[in-house]
Amino acid sequence: MSEQGTQAPHITITETILRLYVFLGQYIDRCLDEEHRRSLPEQEFQEHLATTHDQVVALLTTNRVVKDKADIEFQQVTDMCQDYLKHSGNEEQQSVLKKEREILRVKMLTLSDLLAVFRSA
Repeated sequence: MSEQGTQAPHITITETILRLYVFLGQYIDRCLDEEHRRSLPEQEFQEHLATTHDQVVALLTTNRVVKDKADIEFQQVTDMCQDYLKHSGNEEQQSVLKKEREILRVKMLTLSDLLAVFRSA
């Protein structure tokens, strides 16, 4: 990550938003699969997620619209996951989480492609 200080800001922003989506996807995975929960202690995972969210917010201070969208998505996913875990998740909640996971997967693929284009330019 030491490269981030010397690379173009749009690359740093794209990488950080992509990382946030990866963590949000992992949060859903952790809800739906016991193996994912065991892969990293919950407190450590939550620290990584919160730090990445804070980085996104800091990087997007000049673009309120995108910052607000990222904040809303972060809050929606974390609320869904907390609610699912709190109530032992029913099939309807599980279905909603799976749909959200697919949306995040598509966003990650798109950002990953965009990042590759930025890096090759």
